[in-house]
Amino acid sequence: MNPITAYEACPECDLLLNSVLPKIGEKAHCPRCGLRLSRPSKQSVERTFALSIAGFILFFPANLLPMVGITIMGNANTGLLFSGVVALFNDGMVVVAIVVFLASILFPLVHIVLSLLISGHLYFNRSNCYLAHWMRWMHHLDEWVMLEVYMLSIIVACVKLMSLAQLKFGWGLYAFIALIIITTLLTSGLDNELFWQRIEQLRNRNNNAS
Repeated sequence: MNPITAYEACPECDLLLNSVLPKIGEKAHCPRCGLRLSRPSKQSVERTFALSIAGFILFFPANLLPMVGITIMGNANTGLLFSGVVALFNDGMVVVAIVVFLASILFPLVHIVLSLLISGHLYFNRSNCYLAHWMRWMHHLDEWVMLEVYMLSIIVACVKLMSLAQLKFGWGLYAFIALIIITTLLTSGLDNELFWQRIEQLRNRNNNAS
């Protein structure tokens, strides 16, 4: 193996260090500046797998059940998560509608599915040639999952409509809030170093078996 690939730079002081992952429960600090480089989390794979299942289940009621019911002068209407995308498209803001659809519906779903696939394979110790690719795709999608921004727009819209109409919050809104919490825990609780280590172990085991 090329010796250059056996080293990594400290993000704080750029000191070259041996690329070694500590055991679960231990910490790795930079000897020069003291920055904590890594700390493998206990049961990160199991926790990610459970959160991925919960997020996948919550995604469907969050998108299929009514979020907010609006009653104006006796006329009642209900809105789904997809209703905002349709409204933007009908108003001629096609580009914005596409961005909202990708960031609030498609990318979150793909992110959850990738997380479920990766953690599921690691949980059951099943090797797959696409695990490394799935990890890279999931990291790229982290920047595009914007459920919190969509939730903020819902709150602003509800505040403006409260004085004009009668609002009734549906189960879709509660499922969407729970989905935001799940995705936040999923992103913050995933131990990248541990996942990459487990992927490498499965790859080596598969190569040795063949």
